[in-house]
Amino acid sequence: MRFSLLYEHQLPRPWEPGAEHRLLQEALVQVELADRLGFDTVWAVEHHFLEECSHSAAPGVFLAAASQRTKSIRLGFGVLPLPLGYQHPARVAETAATLDLVSDGRVELGTGEGSTGAELAGLGVDRATARAQWAEAITTVAEMMVETPFAGIDGDHIKMPPRNVVPKPLQQPHPPLWVASTKRETIRLAAEQGLGALSFTFAEPEETKPWVDEYYDIITSDRCVPAGFAINPNIAVALSMLVHADEAQAIERGIDGAHFFAYARGHYEAFGEHEPGRTSIWDEFLARRDDAGLARSAITADGGPLGVKILNNGLASLRGAIGTPAQVRELIGRYETAGVDELMLCVQTGKTTHNDIMEALELFAAEVMPEFAQRRPAREEAKRERLGDAPRRALERRAPRQTVARGYAFKADVSGTDAHATAVPSPAAPGALASTRRAPKATVAALRRTLEARGEHIFQAFVRRAGDERLARTAGSAPGLKLLFAGMERQFVAERAAGFTGDIQYNLRAADGTLRPWTVTIDGERASARPGVSDAAKLTLTLSVADFVRIAGRDLDPIKAVLTGRLELAGDFAVAMRLGEMFGQPAPF
Repeated sequence: MRFSLLYEHQLPRPWEPGAEHRLLQEALVQVELADRLGFDTVWAVEHHFLEECSHSAAPGVFLAAASQRTKSIRLGFGVLPLPLGYQHPARVAETAATLDLVSDGRVELGTGEGSTGAELAGLGVDRATARAQWAEAITTVAEMMVETPFAGIDGDHIKMPPRNVVPKPLQQPHPPLWVASTKRETIRLAAEQGLGALSFTFAEPEETKPWVDEYYDIITSDRCVPAGFAINPNIAVALSMLVHADEAQAIERGIDGAHFFAYARGHYEAFGEHEPGRTSIWDEFLARRDDAGLARSAITADGGPLGVKILNNGLASLRGAIGTPAQVRELIGRYETAGVDELMLCVQTGKTTHNDIMEALELFAAEVMPEFAQRRPAREEAKRERLGDAPRRALERRAPRQTVARGYAFKADVSGTDAHATAVPSPAAPGALASTRRAPKATVAALRRTLEARGEHIFQAFVRRAGDERLARTAGSAPGLKLLFAGMERQFVAERAAGFTGDIQYNLRAADGTLRPWTVTIDGERASARPGVSDAAKLTLTLSVADFVRIAGRDLDPIKAVLTGRLELAGDFAVAMRLGEMFGQPAPF
């Protein structure tokens, strides 16, 4: 088990003069301490325009500063978004290589496709093609770091003639590659491409075990075709942390920050409406946290085992590793048992103070880390045995690096684009795939995922453009609802039901006020949907047909629908909180 720090650089309002300067300077001091205490990695995110939630727009600059104040801690981009609106792949390769050189080879290169509308729209990135752009860019970045010269690409999204991308990284063949994941399907994708998975979903330890097992089953199978020139078999999970000898004091110091961390992300990723430069997310958080499943009163100092998600007196909340050293050790031990490789600890959250963070890091290192450090060599040996020769076999399935045929040159006064050179595969190990140039090589599974994604995007685009009347007439018609509920049946993830069995009833209001009831029955193994009323529904959801379709098409967030009165819940609120997970997020309530 490895322990790392994750920085979003959160800065809730109100902002006094010099607040951002103090925020970054204090974070650097915290990283210095973490380095001395033996933490493994500091991860810094890249986000843009996310006021209060993340003031981390240039992680490379922050990590470069940290590299000169530290000796051992690894420096993780957590993550660099790869769609072209964020940055060109050449800039990613150059930035990662430069930091790798100045840090003596300590870089971890996390990547992603971007997620928030604030960033995607602000930077001109088409959400419908963001995943495809990432897929094309990740292989391209790896090739830029190992090919001399890079042989060029004529892909669907990236077009670049041969150039020698310099500098090259110190680590060979390149720094470890990761991808951000908030869904299980992305963890599968990480395994299929030999990438580490950075999970930013707060999940109970027991929930992570199926992810871990499936990840390692795939990465050791023939399904793994690396995006890079080395595989990085690791799963890291984000977890809020604030440890103190007194449980009540740990809660007092850390729970508001942890809750704000979750709320601010939800504000930008799901339910918020933001007026740039004016909206106070902190004020909204204080007013609405209970409705968002972040109830302060649900968190009590009772000495019991910690959980990531808490339900107390009907109030839902998040907890995480906020408690005494003994409580935190027990929780982390469950992640260890599940097979998680690394925990990314979120300590700089909300208004948690610098002094409280420093004390928590010292106590964590003194009373939590040693137990896991003792077991680390045995765990690493067991992992090597589990992987066996899978890394070598996976790399044999990857196309070799390319070289440029002799005679290709560009002139000093070239402008625009120049002709592409002929790329020639370099000598490779027997069994390596031959390659022509030059769009990224995709497995049949990857092609299937792309087609499915495009179908989903077509539906989402239709929902965004259509008015309520058209939605009710088409997707909200009897055949349309049958298709939507059939989709929910297919998306059902039995292990996420946490033992729930019974009926969930959807009361869908038509434009004329009549109800169209549907019932989804969960029997522990599968979900089945039928039109009609349940005699014993454990949860009832009432909303308009159009809003149901909008939730299915990701045009309306369920939490926002509840907060604004467009969605009414009756029955087991804990089941409502799990619906997204049960039906393979994102899924309609």
